[in-house]
Amino acid sequence: MLDLLITHANLPDGRTDMSVAVQGGRIVEVAHGLQAPAHETLDAGGQLLSPPFCDPHFHMDATLSYGLPRVNQSGTLLEGIALWGELKPLLTEEALVERALAYCDWAVANGLLAIRSHVDTSDPSLLPVRAMLEVRKRVAPYLDLQLVAFPQDGVLRSPGGLDNLKRALDLGVDVVGGIPHFERTMADGAASVKLLCEIAAERGLPVDMHCDESDDPLSRHIETLAYETQRLGLQGRVNGSHLTSMHSMDNYYVSKLIPLIAEAGVSAVANPLINITLQGRHDSYPKRRGMTRVPELMAAGVTVAFGHDCVMDPWYSLGSGDMLEVAHMGLHVAQMTSQAGMRQCFEAVTTNAAQVMGLAGYGIEAGRDASFVLLQARDPVEAIRLRATRLRVWRQGRLLAETPAAHSRLALPGRPTQTDMMPAR
Repeated sequence: MLDLLITHANLPDGRTDMSVAVQGGRIVEVAHGLQAPAHETLDAGGQLLSPPFCDPHFHMDATLSYGLPRVNQSGTLLEGIALWGELKPLLTEEALVERALAYCDWAVANGLLAIRSHVDTSDPSLLPVRAMLEVRKRVAPYLDLQLVAFPQDGVLRSPGGLDNLKRALDLGVDVVGGIPHFERTMADGAASVKLLCEIAAERGLPVDMHCDESDDPLSRHIETLAYETQRLGLQGRVNGSHLTSMHSMDNYYVSKLIPLIAEAGVSAVANPLINITLQGRHDSYPKRRGMTRVPELMAAGVTVAFGHDCVMDPWYSLGSGDMLEVAHMGLHVAQMTSQAGMRQCFEAVTTNAAQVMGLAGYGIEAGRDASFVLLQARDPVEAIRLRATRLRVWRQGRLLAETPAAHSRLALPGRPTQTDMMPAR
């Protein structure tokens, strides 16, 4: 007997009226009209059954710290950096753990079951690292949490930066991070990329760098990252996050750069909510959008995903862990309003993000993990439009979260008594 049978579900790839059979935490069959005895049978009623949302770029050590020690009044990157500097001496492991666990609760409720978090390694105490390692252990039964050793103050620029990063990796951090555009010179930035990629190659670890998070078109560390990826044989293990300088680069140079990124097998993560907020701050008008060239990278075969980056921290006072909000913003900023483009934005917070993170067993196919979310929408475009209610969330066949369907009651003469914002089909 099956553990769970879901019937009459739509899938993100366009298949409709599908049945998904679950046994022992795995999907055993996906087919039309499947009928079999099961401990639980759920009629999806034509709603969208999606693999879980994934966030490939986040800062969990800072999340939910909004207002500590004060509010970012200007909303700018520089005040946020100053605030984080003020907050770091006040941090405690207990508070870091509790805030991160609270955010993970939000994530699960939103069907977000995999997060890659950059963790500041700049302080010799490695307090944020130890706290996030504890969080990773606690959430392991219900959420995949990957940790990136992130030298926020620059691995070469800050005293002891390299030693701190190596000690974080020794403690069990999963991924090598960097921030080359924050080093003191362009040459130091390039040197940091080379050094950090060599460390990753020696240790057999992936790489995920904050790269060229700038409006400066001459910030070109992604070129060095692509080169070092090929030189060291790291293809498929390297990601460049942000890449916002590409928005301001000369088109001729980009026509050379994007094929290099694709050839090196380097993926990219844009962070639409934060990129559109922080970039272009030095412009009057016209103002640059700042987000990297998402559709052009995708067209070249580069795996592009969207990250949330920040939620209620010194840099960003908003957010709720909703990756459909991220996809919604990405769609608008990148002007990806074609039918194919909108579906690509959904993939940027599901399948593409899972690929960036190297998640095994992901997807709604036989033999994969029975981890998925039932959305109050009929297809990916409608899910983004509505930021659809997560009706149910499962991990490996176990129900983790449930939310009632959203309906508004109406008292209008001659009109229906309720609406769910979904037009009839």
